[in-house]
Amino acid sequence: MQRSVEINAEVAGRTGGGKGFHYLHWRSKLELSIDCFVCERTNRTTVLEVGAERALCSGSRSGIPGHYTAARIAAFDVTSGEDRLALRAVVSFWWAPFHDSRSGHRNAAPTLHPWVRLHIGYECPEDADEPGTASIQTNMVRPASESCGQCGGKVVTSEQAPTIRLLD
Repeated sequence: MQRSVEINAEVAGRTGGGKGFHYLHWRSKLELSIDCFVCERTNRTTVLEVGAERALCSGSRSGIPGHYTAARIAAFDVTSGEDRLALRAVVSFWWAPFHDSRSGHRNAAPTLHPWVRLHIGYECPEDADEPGTASIQTNMVRPASESCGQCGGKVVTSEQAPTIRLLD
């Protein structure tokens, strides 16, 4: 059956003009933990890209190689203000009941331990030729900040963890 999760996140940072401005934007890639019915493993890190028709399951350290799985980003909506950047993403994926091939645990949708990593891009006003990247994820200690690799100024602060909500 097809399932969907909604991911919401908001970060603080100068998104447009003024002192400390680093053109912040959400990058089109995200990583989400879902249970993979292809390799029958729970809590797999799955890499998704806006516009891609399928995602990449990370596989496992125990010999299961990375492989494609039936998941995609169905919506990717960005809202920005002078000092805030928000994201709402919907991930659609195929789900079928199974027991983990290694641990024997029954799977769940989205997973028993939901986790997401979101990527942020930025451009430093002192060196626009070298774009920078940062990321936030659900399991970081908050508040969490990232500094610019070029000028050392604070680029982005995450005060609340991204949320993951099962839609259907």
